[in-house]
Amino acid sequence: MIVTKSPAELDAMAESGDLLVRVHELITSMVGPGVTPLELDRAAEEMIRSEGAVPSFKGFHGYPASLCISPNDMVVHGIPDKRAFVEGDIVSIDCGVTLGGWVADAAVTHLIGEVSDEARHLSDKTLESLLAAVPQCVPGNRIGDIGHAVQTVVEDAGLTIVTSLVGHGVGRSMHEDPQVPNYGKPGRGARLTAGMVLAIEPMVTTGEADVYTGDDNWAISTVDGSLAAHQEFTIAITADGPRVLTPWHESVKTP
Repeated sequence: MIVTKSPAELDAMAESGDLLVRVHELITSMVGPGVTPLELDRAAEEMIRSEGAVPSFKGFHGYPASLCISPNDMVVHGIPDKRAFVEGDIVSIDCGVTLGGWVADAAVTHLIGEVSDEARHLSDKTLESLLAAVPQCVPGNRIGDIGHAVQTVVEDAGLTIVTSLVGHGVGRSMHEDPQVPNYGKPGRGARLTAGMVLAIEPMVTTGEADVYTGDDNWAISTVDGSLAAHQEFTIAITADGPRVLTPWHESVKTP
């Protein structure tokens, strides 16, 4: 069942989103060669809790951390560890914040130092595909319009959508209806109505779409070892147009 939110509830979700953007700003100020995922995770959790919020991911189905940190061929759900980032890494960092009972969810892909042209192209086009989805988030459109916008940018860039992983509704719970695939046909799928809130999150590779889950039962990586990127907004559909509740792209500047 799709749960719509009132204007006041969207304002409350925007407060969660504002905090999440500030968390991503903190992460961006820290990330670089020699920094470990565990350092980022501890700093993010400290900031979230200091604001009276809780990290949405920690404890979710037993997940042990506040961030998902996924380097290189890892697509999503990487558990933070002590392995320091090195020059040339491409790293996707996903975070959820729950403030006042409302969840915000957003992911940013970071380039560590000097990276390959392939990694930069992947990151740039994944973000471009996310931004292309935003204008489709209006009442009367359908879920397929969002997926088609993402898919068009990605495939025109010679990249590949991970079709087995999708976005989702978000609100009081981190995962609500509907599912939001990053591919689709215009005019197909659930109709968008004012008050819906979606986590739209293109997950893209430079190779094939096939992925596998690692031995920790969390980390999902590409089967062929190709690079992956993950960019995500929480977006509300309103009568006045799309409302990006986690507008990290306005202040988080990845290289």
